[in-house]
Amino acid sequence: MNRTRAFSAIAALSVATTVFGGVRMLDFKGDLAAKADAAAKANASVVVGNDGWLFFASELRHVSLGQFWGESAKAVSKASSPTRVDPLPAILDFSEQLKKAGIDLLIVPVPAKATIYPEKIVAGTENSETARLDAADAEFLGVLKQSGLNVIDLAPAFLKYRKDHPDQLLYSKEDTHWSGYGIGLASDLIAEQVRKEAWFVGVPQSKFTTATAPAKVTGDLVQFAADPKPGPEEVVLTSVKDEKGGAVQAWRQSPLVLLGDSHNLVYSMGGEMLATSSGLPENLAAKIGFAPDTVAVMGSGATPARINLARRADNLAGKKMVVWCFTVREFTESTQGWGKVPLIKPAQ
Repeated sequence: MNRTRAFSAIAALSVATTVFGGVRMLDFKGDLAAKADAAAKANASVVVGNDGWLFFASELRHVSLGQFWGESAKAVSKASSPTRVDPLPAILDFSEQLKKAGIDLLIVPVPAKATIYPEKIVAGTENSETARLDAADAEFLGVLKQSGLNVIDLAPAFLKYRKDHPDQLLYSKEDTHWSGYGIGLASDLIAEQVRKEAWFVGVPQSKFTTATAPAKVTGDLVQFAADPKPGPEEVVLTSVKDEKGGAVQAWRQSPLVLLGDSHNLVYSMGGEMLATSSGLPENLAAKIGFAPDTVAVMGSGATPARINLARRADNLAGKKMVVWCFTVREFTESTQGWGKVPLIKPAQ
């Protein structure tokens, strides 16, 4: 059976439209909601898009929602506990704990693939910096900034990069994660923030070498696709080596913690994370001159990642900054939700 036909219940949904003044307007969020609902009813994790693109159904559901914090969180969150549905209190609590310990927090949510390449899931749709399809995510990041938190909103930079470099895809077509180009752009923006910190000048610098080349990978969404499954996809990765030509090792004593989900592991740890030495930790190391201390999980980067950080029981001694990088779908789709995690114990 043809792969697209096999997913007809999910991918062949009609696009909801409104006609006004002769202009055909796409109801993008409504269409994604319909696709995500159809996927749920079919017990499917993947939605087939256009031109060979695959999308994670859970991510489509997140994009289809409106406000997901405050009172609205109860209606949209998948968190199993009603006390963990709202991401805002947990994020503010984490920031306050770090602040009291003299540690800065930089939040870097990864935009949904469907909002950077919307036409690959709903034909004819476009995104822009002035009329964003991820309006709820943008508004929430604005709330965090108004609360005094340091946030990198990657979406505007991603949209501009896409426009300027149409052939350099920021996401894998067949995977939930970003591509080597996405990692490169994100690491540029994070490095720019890190280099502004007063403590940065005191960190010993190391030399790294980089090499950019195409690689064949089989994305994590392929396993959920109907037969015949799509073949490997070519992505361009920038691998990083230390000054001895070896792999870049996570530095436990680093003043910088890279915290979050598998966006911090993909192309870095190999195996189901597809490649080695080419992920966010390595590319960031090459741009700031030292390796970060990486604390990431292959699952939710919301609460489990912070629990792993707390289990070290060292009060984050010697740390100056935590870069918290995770996919935006965590805001609504994590069943473990957003709990407050005590990290810094008061001195005895």
